[in-house]
Amino acid sequence: MMTKTRCLILAAALGGALLQTACVPLIVGGAAVGGALVATDRRTSGTQLEDQGIELKTSNRIREQLGDRVHINVNSYNRMVLLTGETRTDEDRAAVERIAQGVENVSSVLNEVGVGMLSSLSSRANDVTISAKVKASLVDAKDLISNAFYVVVERGNVYIMGRVTEREANRATEIARGVRGVQKVVRAMEIISEQELAAMGQAQSKRATPSE
Repeated sequence: MMTKTRCLILAAALGGALLQTACVPLIVGGAAVGGALVATDRRTSGTQLEDQGIELKTSNRIREQLGDRVHINVNSYNRMVLLTGETRTDEDRAAVERIAQGVENVSSVLNEVGVGMLSSLSSRANDVTISAKVKASLVDAKDLISNAFYVVVERGNVYIMGRVTEREANRATEIARGVRGVQKVVRAMEIISEQELAAMGQAQSKRATPSE
């Protein structure tokens, strides 16, 4: 039997698949869900805003320059841009990467764009379903903070972003690999030490404590 959390996430994901032609990730516990949860994101609020700006600017520039002859998803976490989707030619694939590299505040680009036929709507809907299952599995994991991870799925491949420890990265990878339909898991995570994580938690606690 599915948990209530899993059912809600799957319903939201499948609904999104019917409304959109691109594979847009659903953020579990991030700024897109609610302002109260922004504080639990391991990026600063300024970086979160920069990431949103990077995604918007990159997507707009790709659309303006390459139009509908490509299908590209742009995701940014801590200024690292992940490009997924498809182009019909190697030249367009390279152009997409150049466009992303030229956007303000981008620190690095991971180009995972495939060359070939553009994915079908059914394929994209399947990716959204897999994404929801992976995220639900992360929510169910008692030894992880699910919103520390940013999950993107394209053609059955799962890309995991976030600022996490080696232990968290290994555990999340293990969980994602166990989800039915996943072809492979690509780790696009920034690894931090346990000490950095502890310091981050202390800083968040201080910000959450009301002043006298």
